[in-house]
Amino acid sequence: MRRKTFSKDEKLSVVQELDSGIPIAAVCREHGINSSIAYRWRREYRQNPGFAFGGKGNTSKLETRNAQLERIVGQLYLENNFLKKAQQALQEKLAEARNER
Repeated sequence: MRRKTFSKDEKLSVVQELDSGIPIAAVCREHGINSSIAYRWRREYRQNPGFAFGGKGNTSKLETRNAQLERIVGQLYLENNFLKKAQQALQEKLAEARNER
């Protein structure tokens, strides 16, 4: 027997129905899924709405990791710029102090 695959829109529809207060049994019966699948989809969506249901396999995990790394790079870029400006300001003050002597 072949497993049915659900599109991202279908999964989002199930999650939205669950969040709207419709009983899980009714949602599962309507879509022909097991309650554990509906709970898993809701959990995945709540954990990371932007990357939930990204595709088959590890695609969403890789996209999530990529987004985390991009955030880290951005933070390091900002820190680096801050340190460069601080170093420049200190060098200017040091030069002023030397000129005053």
